[in-house]
Amino acid sequence: MSTIVTAADSAHFLALVPRLLGFTPTESLVVVPMTRGRSLGALRIDLPPRGAPLDPVASTVVGMICRVSDADGFTAVVYTAASARHRLPHGDLAEALERAAATCGLGIVDALTVAGDGWGSHYDERLPRGGRALAELERHLPRLDHDQHDGAALPTADPAIVADVAAALQSLESALAVLCGIPALADAPTRIDPAALEAGCALDDLPALFETCLTWDAAHLDPMRTAVLAWCLARPSLRDVGIVQWATDRAGGDAALDAQRRWEDGEEYPADLASVMWGESQRPDPTRLEAALELVRHVAARTPEAHRAGPLATAAWLAWALGRSTHADCHAAAALRLEREHGLGEIVRSFVAHAHLPDWAFRR
Repeated sequence: MSTIVTAADSAHFLALVPRLLGFTPTESLVVVPMTRGRSLGALRIDLPPRGAPLDPVASTVVGMICRVSDADGFTAVVYTAASARHRLPHGDLAEALERAAATCGLGIVDALTVAGDGWGSHYDERLPRGGRALAELERHLPRLDHDQHDGAALPTADPAIVADVAAALQSLESALAVLCGIPALADAPTRIDPAALEAGCALDDLPALFETCLTWDAAHLDPMRTAVLAWCLARPSLRDVGIVQWATDRAGGDAALDAQRRWEDGEEYPADLASVMWGESQRPDPTRLEAALELVRHVAARTPEAHRAGPLATAAWLAWALGRSTHADCHAAAALRLEREHGLGEIVRSFVAHAHLPDWAFRR
């Protein structure tokens, strides 16, 4: 929530909202926090189900706006396929938001609805029946064709590549049985793949691996690189080191690895590192998170289902950290379909269900 945009009128403002989000929302409520009449970004949530109590939803939304630094009001925009033929849809939601805002001392700059066949403001006394023409919005900027769900699906992966990664995982486990005495899940082959031995040795310096992999070409990973990351992300103690490192830096990864070892020896896990996982630390570098998310999505797509839950849950956390709760929920749900009690998958789904966003999302 850092972009500041000014608009000449309501139509221009509505044309800009999808640019703030990066997509055109569907069946959504979008709130745009304001300071002195200027926008501070945008936040999207799903429209509440038909018949659901609206005051609790409005209170949650307004509470989130209150966390945005310098926000003194907001504009609300409903996006829906419902018709505006008789009246603007979701006027009751606009009223609930107004009540919640009054309780918290926030002002509402405007309450708008973009319906399937018209748009308008709930405060416009001259609004024509059926709303204003949607073409007015596109005169300012062309419509973005993708919505909040686009980009959530994993990249496509050739079954032959998935089979190669399965073989690489088996080779890696055999190599680790030789190098570290870690039991392999299958009978060891008579000859250990040298690439698997090299990949196993890379685990001796886990933070170096997690840092270097951010420079890999995610779309063209070789099977062994995919396998070593999938192997790490399937193990919570190693996965959490990667998450902390990608959200901080190499030094953060070193600290997280040391903390993990100490925790396994009975010491308390440091609160400053745990706060990263809960979204209560300093704002991560979005470039690092983007690179990590792209990498992990490709790893998940190329990894056999038996090993895929870990990369999927990691992708869910990274998407959540970037403010993409819809994508996060999709990845977490996929992880839980493969592993019903996956810890990180359950945590991310709980974050999304309770509209819990990282604290850094509210800081400019």
